[in-house]
Amino acid sequence: MRVSEIMTEAAVLDQADDTLVEAARKMWKQQTGSLLVMDGDDLVGILTERDILKAVAAGARLDEVRISEVMTKDIITVGPQTTLREAAKIMADRWIRHLPVVDGGKLVGIVSQRDLAGILAGALNEPEALEQLVEASELVRERRLRRVEHGVWD
Repeated sequence: MRVSEIMTEAAVLDQADDTLVEAARKMWKQQTGSLLVMDGDDLVGILTERDILKAVAAGARLDEVRISEVMTKDIITVGPQTTLREAAKIMADRWIRHLPVVDGGKLVGIVSQRDLAGILAGALNEPEALEQLVEASELVRERRLRRVEHGVWD
């Protein structure tokens, strides 16, 4: 199965000069955990719930801080033909929950952990798939516990 089969084509977009308050309102209204930041047709960043939480934890005034100040600019993307297995591995390895999908330099959608969870729910009915998922989840759980124990948060 390919990313193009489950991605959300209507990604929620924002501008880099909006404030974090404006971004949080948009995220809440659209019920999304990320905003893709565009400059014309170019994807220049991604802002996630965790970016906003990090700003709050640092004491930032959300009505003054601009998206451009906290967004991730070194964006990891995949193409529409990327397999779900590859996308899930990238997300698990990089600790990201939202993965923009780019085709020929053009943004075509986004795939999230929520999208992958829907596929996972269907796979749970297949014993072989379930066994593989349990093994993979044990590895992810171990890595998460190590991060918590060592206070590794970026």
